[in-house]
Amino acid sequence: MFSFFLGLLLGLGIYAGQQYRFNQQLKKTLRSYAGNKNNEDVSLPLQSLIRLELSELNRQRQQLEQDKQAWQELIEQAPIGYLQVDAENQLLGCNQTAKDLLHIDSRRSLRVRLLLELVRSYDLDQLIESTRNSQRSQTKEWIFYFTRYVSPQQPELQTNSDQPLQKIVESIALKGSGFPLPKQQVGVFIENRQPLLELSQSRDRTFADLTHELRTPLTSISLVAENLLRRLQDPERRWVEQMRKETNRLIELVQEWLDLTQLQATPNQVLKYETVGLYDLVQSVWQTLEPIAKRKEVTLAYNGDRQISICADRSRLIQVFLNLLDNAIKHNSIGKQILIQVSKSSTQSNLKNQIKIDIIDSGTGFNNSDIPFIFERLYRGDKSRTREPSNSPDGSGLGLAIVEEIVHAHGGTISAKNHPLGGGAWVEILLPTDKTENS
Repeated sequence: MFSFFLGLLLGLGIYAGQQYRFNQQLKKTLRSYAGNKNNEDVSLPLQSLIRLELSELNRQRQQLEQDKQAWQELIEQAPIGYLQVDAENQLLGCNQTAKDLLHIDSRRSLRVRLLLELVRSYDLDQLIESTRNSQRSQTKEWIFYFTRYVSPQQPELQTNSDQPLQKIVESIALKGSGFPLPKQQVGVFIENRQPLLELSQSRDRTFADLTHELRTPLTSISLVAENLLRRLQDPERRWVEQMRKETNRLIELVQEWLDLTQLQATPNQVLKYETVGLYDLVQSVWQTLEPIAKRKEVTLAYNGDRQISICADRSRLIQVFLNLLDNAIKHNSIGKQILIQVSKSSTQSNLKNQIKIDIIDSGTGFNNSDIPFIFERLYRGDKSRTREPSNSPDGSGLGLAIVEEIVHAHGGTISAKNHPLGGGAWVEILLPTDKTENS
């Protein structure tokens, strides 16, 4: 019996000692956690310290909940769309602007679903995947097509009645910016670019109408000037000759703008497809420009398979290479080389067969501020890039815009940058080898 009580007392003593050490460690932990608290609070009993810290944690949790709710309300009311997907591309949430832009049914988005079930947009899916794979912010612009079912009597209103509905396909220009988030999630901000697109189209239509009206009177002025040249003597003859040159320059500007309009509106009606050997085409263009190149002792190097051919409009491709090589010669350093490199594209694309064409000069390259606008209509870069003075007037500002439209009409892409090694201008063209139907 004595042994039992002795063991019990010993066990209780050990338990009390362990409990004391635990309480001391817990108190020490709470004191260190409350390091910035008043000394009076730190010296409180253990139970009071625990109650105090639990109260502080609850206050912080409520504050975080309020901050989270404020941010959610801000995103919900934002004039720009926002959506977030998980690692499986399931829609975790989106604000009202995103629902309006992407025509997401609010009832279907209440529970977690695959984004592709709610939004049929390959471009948006591609933006999300590229953001997740690169773990960097990505930007993409595209035209989003969606279908509405409306009443034939009131096409401006959607209806859920049992009467027959009319199917309407509409489109909207969007710009998406994807950002990587923890756990392979991705957040996407979506902007409505339709107003800017419509403004640009309205400007182009207005200018196209104006150029149509200008072409006939300008041609008449040029013909009158040519007739006067035969009858006049200097100095009047020189004045009329200058007038004729300026008139012809305006006629050329009008024709270039009309070409741009036709290429953009009806590319399949403008282009005349045939099999074109790239090497032979480049050589014929270089022969045309060779007298200009010899003045600066500029040479051309062609790297790639000389048997490569594509289905394209020969005259339009000549226009592309004339413009690009002429610019390369003008801005190239004296005695240096221009490189054209042709290869089969190794990038992933919707097009099965592509040819990549790189045109690299040996100049100082583009100004970084000019690169985003190089292919815009009527844009002229910094004149400091010009190597030598010229007696000819500045370009119309449409040359590279026409180049871009020709490439796009063929179903290809074009981009401009500076070469990382030599620093010269680098224009990269991707063209499909087969005919591409453009709508």
